[in-house]
Amino acid sequence: MTGAVVRMRAVQKVFGGGADQTHALDAIDLEIPKGAFVSLIGPSGCGKSTLLRLIGDLTQATGGTIEVNGKSAHRARLDRDYGIVFQSPVLFDWRTVERNVELPLEMSAIDRRARAERARAMLALVELSGSEKRYPWQLSGGMQQRVAIARALSFEPALLLMDEPFGALDEMTRERLNLELLGIWRKTGTTIVFVTHSIPEAVFLSTRVVVMSARPGRIIDVVEVDLPQPRNDLTREDERYFAFVTRVRERLRGGDSAQVAAKTRAAAM
Repeated sequence: MTGAVVRMRAVQKVFGGGADQTHALDAIDLEIPKGAFVSLIGPSGCGKSTLLRLIGDLTQATGGTIEVNGKSAHRARLDRDYGIVFQSPVLFDWRTVERNVELPLEMSAIDRRARAERARAMLALVELSGSEKRYPWQLSGGMQQRVAIARALSFEPALLLMDEPFGALDEMTRERLNLELLGIWRKTGTTIVFVTHSIPEAVFLSTRVVVMSARPGRIIDVVEVDLPQPRNDLTREDERYFAFVTRVRERLRGGDSAQVAAKTRAAAM
């Protein structure tokens, strides 16, 4: 991992005005290296999704600076440096799976044959070959979310933003899609920023976990997760995995950073 895809300096976000102001984020300083898998975690209402939306230029900061690929977040969005996956797949029921994946490519100069080839390649990447002509309503929730991931990756973005994409799925489906997402990340080299409420999910997926405070959201720790790659089901049974889960949990509870890190190291020995 070299260079920084995302740089945030002294970022603030305030909603509303006067007596109705809500201070969502304050003093956010964050760098996300190229090729990293970074999860944002914190209490409900701490601004995780707001932070993701600021990076994606879906809302604008009240103060501070945000750079993506060395340019403003707005410029990066216009240059299509982002792919975004939300909790709901947001697929069009009247379009086939293949044509849903093609949708972002239709706004470019790519011809129809090239769009279809790219869509089929992305569906193969998310293990949905053979489903090209099906419709979203014919797929399970997990399959629909894989279509959304394929669509987000169709134009080869430098950055994939994911806002609780597996939050509505059952635990077994969620764990399976975690593994599939890691496989996609390794194959594409795309930098991923992932919002989740699940500490085990954040640790399992990430190279870094950004721990946020209650509102106004601030970054209280960045936990480097150096578990071996590629990760698999055995990773979830590793003592070091549990040690990282404990560290993130205690930081969310307000534990001292140095003491928590020392406990993590001791548990890993």
